[in-house]
Amino acid sequence: MDVGIDIIALLVGVAFLAGTIDAIAGGGGLLTIPALLAAGLPPVAAIATNKLQSSFGTGGAVFAFARKGQIDFKRFALPALASFTGSATGAFLLTLIDPHFLSGLIPLLLIAMAAYFLLAPKMTDEDRHVLAGPPLLLAMAFVIGGYDGFFGPGTGSFFITGLVAVFGLGVTRAVAHTKLLNFASNVAGLAVLIASGHVVWTVGLAMAVGALAGGQVGAHTAIRFGAGTVRPLLIVMCLGLTAKLLADPANPLTAMVLGWLG
Repeated sequence: MDVGIDIIALLVGVAFLAGTIDAIAGGGGLLTIPALLAAGLPPVAAIATNKLQSSFGTGGAVFAFARKGQIDFKRFALPALASFTGSATGAFLLTLIDPHFLSGLIPLLLIAMAAYFLLAPKMTDEDRHVLAGPPLLLAMAFVIGGYDGFFGPGTGSFFITGLVAVFGLGVTRAVAHTKLLNFASNVAGLAVLIASGHVVWTVGLAMAVGALAGGQVGAHTAIRFGAGTVRPLLIVMCLGLTAKLLADPANPLTAMVLGWLG
């Protein structure tokens, strides 16, 4: 499909902002998917094109965090593979199962995550006691990666919450390793969507430039300012994404509440 140069320029700017936010706290898709839909892309094409640009953003963030020594590739190589495999599996299941039922559950999970970050003890960049071992880390990476391939919103926030609350990583290192796991799931989901022929390449590659630059800015911001930046952004992105999901009258949870009120 044809998209005007002016619209593409606006989408590149949105991708830069989303890439910056996503590298710090996740949730960049909250900006890019609505922007792509507003530009006239059909829903599936918007999701596919978003996967393309976000893969560049997360990849750039991984590079930036790795250069600063924030990523333990030896420890997280298998979890990244699990995330990749889970995402490919989830994307395949998406072709067989209607994901609509998940849209009612996700707002509740995001509210719970925002409450955790709001009420939990002060978060720092110091690693803490690990509550679970490598098998559970692999399982978590597979499940959240599968969710990313199947549905998507909030994936980065889910990874960060698990790595902080269960696996004891300091906030900045949790964000860094989230980018690695999210990059793996993005690439897997993108591969499936490319095979389905839904990616709008001109738009996706242009946005990738903005996402890549934003990922660099966000990663350096997270490294420089640490937990003080990440925690409030996580809360804002969780609640913002929740509001966006619930604003859709077709959301099962919204429909249920409207039914009660009616």
